[in-house]
Amino acid sequence: MRTATENTAKTPVAPVHSPSFRLRPRRLLLGALLLAAIAVPGAASARGSVDCKLKFNMSGWSVFYKTSSGNGTISCSNGQSMSVRISAKGGGLSFGKSRIVNGTGEFSGVHNIGETLGSYATAEAHAGAAKSSKAQVMTKGEVSLALAGTGEGWDIGVAFGKFTISR
Repeated sequence: MRTATENTAKTPVAPVHSPSFRLRPRRLLLGALLLAAIAVPGAASARGSVDCKLKFNMSGWSVFYKTSSGNGTISCSNGQSMSVRISAKGGGLSFGKSRIVNGTGEFSGVHNIGETLGSYATAEAHAGAAKSSKAQVMTKGEVSLALAGTGEGWDIGVAFGKFTISR
């Protein structure tokens, strides 16, 4: 009767230094790299970013509760465009009345124009008299919006709330 060590000793095993043993992991790695190289460009173009910009006008007031509304147009680098309504609502220690004319916004993290619609979380500190300017950055998931504008009115305070873009 043979023992387990005798059976193993008589079974041929490829030595570690064999060329076929060394090439197998390299072939697998090369194959995986080729598949990744083919798949990544397709995935990247399907999820490619689009540059979208907002042009808007809005006016509003605040006495603890802050509200403003207006309209605008979103235009994207892929040729898409849509007219939108905008509104901002919130609260805090805020007082004033203001109007922004020819304001601009720039979106980031957008893959199609539909992702620009919805409500963005806001937090702001503001102060102005007569001619005033405003800059604000807000977010909605992966999409961010940076707003800038100049206008007239007076306002002072700190407010939190939401900025909504709808059709």
